[in-house]
Amino acid sequence: MRSALVLNATYEPLSVVPARRAACLVLAEKAEVIEHDGTFMRSESLILSSPLVIRLHYVVKVPFHRRTALSRRAVFARDEHRCQYCGALADSIDHVLPRSRGGPNEWENVAAACRPCNAHKRDRTPEEANMRLAREPRVPREQAWAVVSVGRMPDAWTPYLTNVW
Repeated sequence: MRSALVLNATYEPLSVVPARRAACLVLAEKAEVIEHDGTFMRSESLILSSPLVIRLHYVVKVPFHRRTALSRRAVFARDEHRCQYCGALADSIDHVLPRSRGGPNEWENVAAACRPCNAHKRDRTPEEANMRLAREPRVPREQAWAVVSVGRMPDAWTPYLTNVW
């Protein structure tokens, strides 16, 4: 099932919900459809565009800043599923400073890697293994949680989620 991005009345991203939940918010007149995917949800007496982005009619106060949790899915999304050493398709996670040598399990110390590069590097630093990172690992920006929650971000969300990684 498709997902919909929920925006605050101020166009600030709040959450990602299933398209059916977004349609319920629109039908309850709590939100309006900003972007739709061209398909329709039908009932006996109603036809509604399937929402991709909705905006609430009222402001919701967000008490905290959401951070993207460190996970395999999030690291692959940040690194675009590419090995940060050779550029091939990544299928494993590498700790830049190995955990066996005190490296933390944090955003700044993990990178996507292919199995051959990860096996070649072993428990060494990239310098010791004579390998270079394509880019330094970094913490994703505040709105990256939206991309991680769906796996692949719909193009219609791009104007509302700027500079995610």
